[in-house]
Amino acid sequence: MKVDRYYLDIVSLKNLKEVNSPDEKLTLEKVHPPNIELNKFFYKNVGKQHRWIDRLAWDNLKWSNYLDKENVETYVLKLDQDLIGYFELIWDIEKINSEIAYFGILNDYIGKKYGGFLLSEAIKLCFKYNSKKVWVHTCTLDHKHALNNYLNRGMKIYREETINIKSI
Repeated sequence: MKVDRYYLDIVSLKNLKEVNSPDEKLTLEKVHPPNIELNKFFYKNVGKQHRWIDRLAWDNLKWSNYLDKENVETYVLKLDQDLIGYFELIWDIEKINSEIAYFGILNDYIGKKYGGFLLSEAIKLCFKYNSKKVWVHTCTLDHKHALNNYLNRGMKIYREETINIKSI
């Protein structure tokens, strides 16, 4: 199966086309201390429709080793106490940039402007911590609006590739 992969970045907060909060009860919370079960929950529930499979074989030790790194942070979007979505950030201290490594909204909340808002918040957070560039990659297996969300927030494609993956 052929999959198109896109690498996008944004190099200035001035380029962000922000989406305001669609609900005043929304909160964005940093997950601290790291919570393996929460990350696994989002990874499985957001990723199951988009063929996120690389971490399914991870045991708790591997999850813990990843999440305990100083340069990895997880943020969760909530409406009251209901989980809406999440993102994982990986800071590259040497390059002074940030990767939005995983990003997603649970199915029940797609199409309600939460994705644009969450991405806006992720980008603002990265620049708040002095990143010179925020980047992400997506592909044609991700949600059909994923690429447009990144582009509509002001990110630009800087690399494209087509890869072959095994069909399930």
